[in-house]
Amino acid sequence: MSEMDVFAAMGIAGFGKAIKKKELDPARFDKNKRGEVRSTYHINFTTVNVRQTSIKPPSPKLEQKIVQPTEYDPSDHEFEDDAPQFPTTHEITLKDHTKVVSALTLDPSGARILSGSHDYDCKLWDFGGMDSRCKPFKSWEPAGTYHIHDLKYSNDGQKFLVVSGTTQAKLYDRDGEEQATYIKGDPYIRDMKHTSGHVGELASCTWHPKDPKVFLTCSADSTIRIWDVENKRKQKSVIVVKSKERGARTKVTACAYSLDGGMIGGACLDGALHIWQTNSNFVRPNMTIEGAHGKGTETGSLIFSIDGRTVLSRGGDDTVKLWDLRSFKKPLSSRSDVATLYPNTNAIFSPDDKYVITGAGATAKGGRGRLMFLEKNSFDVIKALEVDSTPVKVFWHSKINQIVTGLSNGSICVLYSPTTSLNGAKLLLNKGPPRKVTVEDMSDALAAPSILTPHALPMFRDLDPGQGTKRKREKDRLDPRKSRRPELPVTGPGRGGRVGASATQHVVQNLVRDTTRDEDPREALLKYADKATNDPQWTGAWKVNQPTPVFAPAPEEEDEDEEGDI
Repeated sequence: MSEMDVFAAMGIAGFGKAIKKKELDPARFDKNKRGEVRSTYHINFTTVNVRQTSIKPPSPKLEQKIVQPTEYDPSDHEFEDDAPQFPTTHEITLKDHTKVVSALTLDPSGARILSGSHDYDCKLWDFGGMDSRCKPFKSWEPAGTYHIHDLKYSNDGQKFLVVSGTTQAKLYDRDGEEQATYIKGDPYIRDMKHTSGHVGELASCTWHPKDPKVFLTCSADSTIRIWDVENKRKQKSVIVVKSKERGARTKVTACAYSLDGGMIGGACLDGALHIWQTNSNFVRPNMTIEGAHGKGTETGSLIFSIDGRTVLSRGGDDTVKLWDLRSFKKPLSSRSDVATLYPNTNAIFSPDDKYVITGAGATAKGGRGRLMFLEKNSFDVIKALEVDSTPVKVFWHSKINQIVTGLSNGSICVLYSPTTSLNGAKLLLNKGPPRKVTVEDMSDALAAPSILTPHALPMFRDLDPGQGTKRKREKDRLDPRKSRRPELPVTGPGRGGRVGASATQHVVQNLVRDTTRDEDPREALLKYADKATNDPQWTGAWKVNQPTPVFAPAPEEEDEDEEGDI
């Protein structure tokens, strides 16, 4: 007899108060369904209910099990007929940026989204911690008023790189706290091999697929630099990209590692595409294609396939091209009707390496963009999905099977399927409705707030008079800031923005002192009145025949009248 049967025979049903389990609404995903897709998810569950009712009426416990959503299992043949080809049946929108989302990535577990924009902000979104408002839990400006160009998570998900329009890459931990800022180079050194960092704006970055302490950055100074995470004072090695244009320099707009870490790829502004072996000396590339894309257009992305035989490039000349590394002369496939409105527009492979996904810009201002699903070998359009505005960055996460797209209107569109996707955007709707506000919550909100006096806090509290205070006061007397000692006059050359003076300068200024400002001007003029009368130097010529002034006598009557009035 089993243990549960023994408890049932004794009349013991359980211990403690039974907690009522929250039942999730099976139709909770309907409000996020895209308009052009027919519902297949809920028909599947209805079929399951019919099968159960054909045998016997379901018990309450069985009904509770039926309404629980089942996660997608690729080995389960039940979903083969109803499973969509791409996880695009449902969507949610994350709106917090104010300008185009120019950089986007997810951590390896698929739990967090990291986004960067032309509004200078980086934002961290957590699927497990978000509610229905879909707001980020952290937002900050990593580089002041510079656009964010690229973001990359490390393979362990514990840190990520931020590349902006500055010359310095920044390293952050998982929670967005800055760990390191890598050095910038000397712009006055002509040879780029001898600088300790980039001297032009950064364009892209990528992590080594095997070594978690190595990453790449490329820049407008015509270099690709390999960095060690622990050394922020100097890069490990430098790849100087030489162009056939005048000046032999060009901007490197995209860089990538192959999945085995054996090759490094770089795309340039002059249209060239270069491949280096990592075990070489990087003096010249092992493979090069001149004119892979249009001259003067920025190639948005460069990515190696899973098998390491092909390379996918997304050009700024409205093209997507697939290159074979075994015959690196002309593209295997090419498509030229994908409009490029932003230089950061990228293209990616699907997790099964069968499709290529990229964004096509809107044909008119304020129009809707398209998310293009292309067959890998022929570049035939399998599906064209309309979105609110131009898609710039696309990321298909293989673990959660969801597609995240950054749009030009500042929003992030998360596409998923309730049947084939795991967690991610589905976690927002698995939480159920928010808890209702109770009387206790309202009473706490309306209660009088507690008042904290500042000097009661430990950081503001004065030390008790006693042992140690005398030594502290003597130490404070020596500190010019705490003792408020006035600044001494500067002797010798100036420093710190103050003009210096020699020791004898003040003495010489007092010896020859101008006292004109201290005299009364009226007295200074009357001092020469007698001299001008006795010895007229300038008016002596008409002194002899100068008439004598005769003044009329004052009338006496007026004087008497004035005395009478007084």
